[in-house]
Amino acid sequence: MSGTARHDQEMVMRAKKNLATCTDPLEKLRLQCLSRGSAGIKGLARVFKIMDDDNNRSLDFKEFLKGLGDYGVYVEKNEAQEIFSVFDKDGSGTVDFDEFLVTLRPAMSNARKDVIMQAFRKLDKSGDGVVTIEDLKGVYNATHHPKYKNGEWTEEQVFRSFLDNFDSPYDKDGQVTKEEFLNYYSGVSASIDSDVYFVLMMRNAWKL
Repeated sequence: MSGTARHDQEMVMRAKKNLATCTDPLEKLRLQCLSRGSAGIKGLARVFKIMDDDNNRSLDFKEFLKGLGDYGVYVEKNEAQEIFSVFDKDGSGTVDFDEFLVTLRPAMSNARKDVIMQAFRKLDKSGDGVVTIEDLKGVYNATHHPKYKNGEWTEEQVFRSFLDNFDSPYDKDGQVTKEEFLNYYSGVSASIDSDVYFVLMMRNAWKL
């Protein structure tokens, strides 16, 4: 129901290949995230979120550099400075990391964004902008899961495992925001060239 393993594998190989010849610092960072699979950009978002101690949703250069290092993506300090300067438009010495992550996502057509948001709205039964285990009940059937069938997992564990697909390995909170969902699917989208095929895949996967 998320990105298929084959698409992920193709995208990882493509990103690694393009990295070898890439000279643009921002594109290099994007490719390093995509070389980790569909969840690459979402994972970086989580690292920045954890670092944002005062919850002002912005980072100074030192925090920005540390966030990249903590996530294990490598850019030269001067390249990081170049990326940072692009986003520090007002010269305040801080960047808005929501704006940064939106730019870091691979470009998606409106058709792709629309179908992703349709899927999110279907999951977000309560309409509060966050998908939780409660939202999944009645939308996602846990009884078909192999681990539920063999008695290894409860329904709750199946739901939690499903949400973890979209969550970061660094901070699994059992909740998925609209941004996390978009960050995840921007990775899946990068592995699929055709809009028509992407939209069809999403409609089939989410029964839209």
